[in-house]
Amino acid sequence: MLSSSKNTPRNLTLDNYLDSHYIHRSNWLRAAVLGANDGIISISSIAIGIAAASTTRDPIVLATLAGLVAGALSMAAGEYVSVSSQTDTEKADIKREAQELKDMPEAELRVLAQIYEKRGLRKETATQVAKELTEADALGTHIRDELGLNEISQANPIQAALASGASFTIGGILPMLVALFAPIQFMEYSLYGFSIVSLMILGAIAAKTGGSSISKAIGRITIWGTLAMGLTALVGYFFGVSV
Repeated sequence: MLSSSKNTPRNLTLDNYLDSHYIHRSNWLRAAVLGANDGIISISSIAIGIAAASTTRDPIVLATLAGLVAGALSMAAGEYVSVSSQTDTEKADIKREAQELKDMPEAELRVLAQIYEKRGLRKETATQVAKELTEADALGTHIRDELGLNEISQANPIQAALASGASFTIGGILPMLVALFAPIQFMEYSLYGFSIVSLMILGAIAAKTGGSSISKAIGRITIWGTLAMGLTALVGYFFGVSV
């Protein structure tokens, strides 16, 4: 509760208190972490796969550059389309809810009261709360408590697309720099080592930003990154043709 902690400043407002929680960062953080993680793993995997079948640098650099451009555009477009679809569904539900409030307000009031009753309020209290909130903002109350939508959970397609595309580019540039400057005879090992370190840093930053366990985030991202790059290297060795 806002006033329960002795460490809570007396002048702390409800808005500031809510802003201090990490859930407000969930939408853009998810897209950014996904993009950066995909950028590092995808471009590293491509480079490792080509390096396993090549003895020269040019094919590796060309493949990583093509993968970087295509991947960034694909991530941004895919994120925009998927989040837009989610937004369209949310808007359709809100429109339907507004119509139901207009057509059968008594039934919607009972539904709202039942929701509060299931959350632990007595029937009389739940009904009173439902009435008062309906009088204050009927549609907003049903959107929040019946549909489960709020300003935090509602998606932003542009924000998600930009975060995902930009973070993929940043993540993908890192292994590309290795492909450009690392010795060709140690290319695969350099790519793997650099990428794992980058993934560990990304996991730590994401966990710190989101307020979750750093060790768990690092372990998860390292295991899956190693698996992806290892399988791609096997493909390169399996179809290894000197290029």
